[in-house]
Amino acid sequence: MTPKELTEAAQALSTRAQQVCAVLDCVALDAEIAQLEEQSVADGFWDDARAAGAVMQKLEALKKKRHTLEQLARRTRDLSELAATATEDDVALYEEEYVQLARDLEELERQMLLSGPYDAGNAIVAIYAGAGGTDAQDWAEMLLRMYTRWAQERGFTVQILDASRGAEAGYKSVTFEVRGAHAYGLLRTEMGTHRLVRLSPFNADSLRQTSFARVEVLPVLEEADAVVLDMNDVRVDTYRSQGAGGQSVNTTDSAVRVTHIPTGLVATCQNERSQLQNKEHALKVLRAKLLQKQLEEQEKERAALRGENTSAAWGSQIRSYVLHPYKMVKDHRTGHETPQVQDVLDGDIDAFIDAALRWHSQRDHGILETSV
Repeated sequence: MTPKELTEAAQALSTRAQQVCAVLDCVALDAEIAQLEEQSVADGFWDDARAAGAVMQKLEALKKKRHTLEQLARRTRDLSELAATATEDDVALYEEEYVQLARDLEELERQMLLSGPYDAGNAIVAIYAGAGGTDAQDWAEMLLRMYTRWAQERGFTVQILDASRGAEAGYKSVTFEVRGAHAYGLLRTEMGTHRLVRLSPFNADSLRQTSFARVEVLPVLEEADAVVLDMNDVRVDTYRSQGAGGQSVNTTDSAVRVTHIPTGLVATCQNERSQLQNKEHALKVLRAKLLQKQLEEQEKERAALRGENTSAAWGSQIRSYVLHPYKMVKDHRTGHETPQVQDVLDGDIDAFIDAALRWHSQRDHGILETSV
């Protein structure tokens, strides 16, 4: 960089930092910190240790965020002032600080994009095979593998809650929970229909086949946020688990299906040997579905938790994975694409998630348009 280029770049960073602070509303952040601090010294605060711990955890997180914002504002301001008087000999020194500052700002912007009420928590993901027959069921299993590898690379854990195997291959449907920091906030960008184009391994003539699968993502609710569920409105059915399993898995009616009668929403679980555990998991999924329905009704135009409720077929896909006649993965919302199809199918989807987070933010709130 020349001194002039460094000055312009530093000023642009300073502007971005001010925008981030404006979006995060530092004044409101200070007020919330003060309120929680006052609450933490009130008489009887520690009488409920669990609730008090949650308050202190939130207070610590807010203080950390506020400190980060203060440091960022100071560093961008200092760099902008120093760059304005920099000589050719100073540029290399200041340029190193600029690169680090740009990374820190980008990370803060990413955190801002994950500031929704449920973004910090775990996620329940369901994959449903759509149009495409056996190929679509195989495609559902490929997506399960992709998300599992992505989660494992991040140190997240994955637990399958329910699965319905296809007759020849893959899954008709599979539901699993992803546990890790901001699992829901990241994976909610994957909601929608995914399209695969390839030479079918299930066709004797190896003809090109287009297959679809729908991905649904739900937040795992903490106890304090749990949707009130009147069990009088819930029908519980038990049945025999399907597929391979350990001792007694297929010899007892351990699988559970719960139906919310007023809405018709259904959740199933057959992964655990215990009928009680399966019931608990199924009710967890049902509560998440009820929350999703409530939020969709409140904000229909944004479809904040589920995205567009479309069929898994032609014309509705959010992303295409093409293996033949060329190799390309393209997100139809953001325009982000890569020819490294195998890397994506092996779980390298962070670039698509980041692009989708920014797309959602710009569409819904009109922010971060100047971010890079």
